[in-house]
Amino acid sequence: MHPKALLDTCASLIEQVFKFDHPADAVVARFFREHRTLGPRERNTLSDTVYAALRQRLRFEWLARSGSGPKWRRLAILAFPGDTDFLKSALTEPEKTWLDNCLAVTDAELLAPHRHNLPEWLAAALREQLGTEFDALVASLDRTAALDLRVNTLKKKREAVLAELQQAGLVGEPTPFSPLGIRLQGKPSLAKWPAFVQGEVEVQDEGSQLLALLLDAKRGEMVVDFCAGAGGKTLAIGAAMRNSGRLYAFDTSAHRLDGLKPRLARSGLSNVHPVAIAHERDERIKRLAGKIDRVLVDAPCSGLGTLRRSPDLKWRQTPQTVAAQSQLQQAILNSAVRLLKPGGRLVYATCSLLTEENEAVAEAFGVAHPECEPLPVHELLTNAHQIASPEQLCSGASQQWLRLWPHRHATDGFFAAVWRKRS
Repeated sequence: MHPKALLDTCASLIEQVFKFDHPADAVVARFFREHRTLGPRERNTLSDTVYAALRQRLRFEWLARSGSGPKWRRLAILAFPGDTDFLKSALTEPEKTWLDNCLAVTDAELLAPHRHNLPEWLAAALREQLGTEFDALVASLDRTAALDLRVNTLKKKREAVLAELQQAGLVGEPTPFSPLGIRLQGKPSLAKWPAFVQGEVEVQDEGSQLLALLLDAKRGEMVVDFCAGAGGKTLAIGAAMRNSGRLYAFDTSAHRLDGLKPRLARSGLSNVHPVAIAHERDERIKRLAGKIDRVLVDAPCSGLGTLRRSPDLKWRQTPQTVAAQSQLQQAILNSAVRLLKPGGRLVYATCSLLTEENEAVAEAFGVAHPECEPLPVHELLTNAHQIASPEQLCSGASQQWLRLWPHRHATDGFFAAVWRKRS
C-alpha cells in the first residue's frame, strides 16, 4: 500500500477505536474483516499505530494541538511505527517540520499526565499504592507483554517442549515463577506449530498460571471454575487433576464458553463440563451447594492489570464502573462460597491493579464469612509448588495475598486471596 494510503487508513481506524464503544481488539478485528485485501505488514502497521495511540493518548493529543489538519491524521502520524523516512514520504512539508518539532520534545517539557498517559483518577489510585514505583509501572505499561505458554503436563514436560522450540527455531526460556511456563522471545505465530496444534502448550500469562496453582486441585475432586470465560485456567486446573474427577466451567456467556471447545479438544481433557449460567444465583449452582472441594472465582473486573495488552481499558473504565464491578465481585463470592464442602478451598482472583477490586473485596468477604479461614499465599506457593522466592509475589500481613505487578514481575497485574471453609 502506498504510504499516503496507509497513513489515511491508520487515521480512519484510530477514529473508530477512539469512540470507545467496543474493545479495541474487537474494532481492529472487525476492520480487518471488512478490508481483507490488507496484507500482513499493513495489518501489523495498523495495529501497532492504533495501540501506540492508545498507550500515549494524552501525550499525542497534547502534541497534536500544535499541528494542523484532521485530528486523527495527526494522531496517526505521531503513533506511526518504524521508519520515519517511510512516514515522511506521506507527509507535506509543513507536516514534516511539525513532526520533527514533536519528536524533539523531551519528557522534562511535559506535564505529568502527558508523561504517564493515564486518566487522573487512575494515576492517583496507583500513585497512592506504589509511591516512588509509580514511574516504573508507567514505563512497563508502555511495553508490549511477552508471549507466555503453559505446558500441558498431561502430554509433555517443560524440558521436552523447550527442546521442541529450539528445533523449530524459536527462542524460549522457563518462566521465573511458574513451573509450567515458557516465555517466548518475540511474537512468533504458533497456529501451525505442532506442539500448539496437538495441545501440548496453551498461551497463558505466567501470572494466570499461578492462579491455577493456588487452587491446587487434586485427582478425583469436584472443582468449579466459577467465571471460566474461554477456559485458560480451566484447562490448567483439569491438567492438575490429571483428567480425573469433575471440573465444572461456569460462565454467564455461552459465547465465551464456546471458545473453550476447540482448546478442550486439543488438551485431551475429558473431565471438564462447561455450563452456561444465567447469574451467580442460578439453580444449577444451588444443586451443587456443599459438594465442591475447590472453587476458583476469577472475577469479572476492570481488567486494568492487562493494560500492556489492552491499553484502551484505561480510557473505557471509570470510578463508577470499578465501583459496580466491586459490588458484583462480592455478590459472586457470596454465592460461590456456598458450593464448598467443609475443608474446601476458595480462591478469589482478579486481573486488576486496584485495591477497591482486590484487598477491599477480600477483606469484606472475610468479615462476612467467619466460617472461612484465610490461607497465606506465601505458604501455599512454598509448600505445594516449591516456587522460588514466593515472598516477591505476596503482600499483606503474613504475606496472605498474591500481588503481581507488570514492572516487578513481568506479568500482567493479578491479585488473589485464598480461604478454607472450616470443618
